[in-house]
Amino acid sequence: MYVSENHPLPKENFEALADTHGLHCVSIYLPMHKTGKEQNEHLAQANLKRSIKDVHQALAAYQMHESEIKKYLKPIEELITNTKLWRNPSDGLAIFLGTRGLSYYTLPIVFETTTYVSDHFYLKPLLPLYYGDGLYYVLELSQDYIKLYEASRYNFKDLFIEDFVPDQLEKVVGFDYKPKMLQFRSGQATHGGSFHGHGEGKDDTIKELQTFFRTIDKGIHKVLSNRQAPLVLACVDSLYPVYKEVNSHPNLYDKNISGDPEFRNKIKLHEQSWKVIQEYFEMSKKKKITRFTELYNTPKTAYEISDIVPAALQGKIDTLFIQNGVDIFGRYNKENMKLTVHDKNKIGDASLINLTALQTFIKGGEIYFLGSDEMPIKNSPMNALFRY
Repeated sequence: MYVSENHPLPKENFEALADTHGLHCVSIYLPMHKTGKEQNEHLAQANLKRSIKDVHQALAAYQMHESEIKKYLKPIEELITNTKLWRNPSDGLAIFLGTRGLSYYTLPIVFETTTYVSDHFYLKPLLPLYYGDGLYYVLELSQDYIKLYEASRYNFKDLFIEDFVPDQLEKVVGFDYKPKMLQFRSGQATHGGSFHGHGEGKDDTIKELQTFFRTIDKGIHKVLSNRQAPLVLACVDSLYPVYKEVNSHPNLYDKNISGDPEFRNKIKLHEQSWKVIQEYFEMSKKKKITRFTELYNTPKTAYEISDIVPAALQGKIDTLFIQNGVDIFGRYNKENMKLTVHDKNKIGDASLINLTALQTFIKGGEIYFLGSDEMPIKNSPMNALFRY
């Protein structure tokens, strides 16, 4: 799990929500409808109104007085007319009201409409922000344009390497190097095009590039905080093998983002880089599923909720698989380790999947949200791979 400082919901904010306990904690999740007919017709605001009514009914069931309910929910009511909020929508909106007042976040997840009232917040829908989108780096590379980014699925941050890395070939090999030996394909700029040459000239060019790239490699080594995270090159295809020859990063990704990087839109670069690297993180998930299958029917795995909930509280879970769109409500007594599961959500109940997921997150386990057909053990909403 990796969380950058410019994450859409920094870990410290999430942990503050997880630490909040008290009567009548309200959680609301909504899709925001960023474009199209739904936005023009203000469907998200109408959806929020309906959610407030649902919360109102839940608070009344907790024996809260009508006048208290209206006063308590007023900060959420005011969001309906908050033009700044709706003018700049994201994919989803998460709202939390509790002992510390109101907080809300526009986030890059299309949430299912959900309301939840308990003595804690419902945070399971936020966990995809922290899993399956691990840290990677993107190095834009040409003869006179060098940029390094720290990235994940939801973040793309310039690491500002100017103090450690030269930005031009000439600054390393000198201004008397032999550019005439590089014959660039028509229609491509000299700083990014493919090169080919003949005899000694071609060899000289490659040596000069290697000298330049070796200096870059040494510079970015001082900046990369995670030596195990994959490094993706954004460069014309001909430069990738030259850089690979001098690279010292232990996890240089075997596919580059093809093309001249200098004039590429950074939003587009982020999208392209995630498309390239996504397979890498998918493989991590598949390895965990394979590991579960190999250890099935041993004490290292579980698929019964009665085994998984206490294991999460004990910090025993290495990897938790959660089926999308499913929840289980009930109660867990930490003192006597008694678990009670109900068919429907009753007053005083909690989401047992939310509890398990949060405890797994807090204690450093991994979490994957899977479709029903992807779950290692079908017909079970949670599967767990244990550390011990």
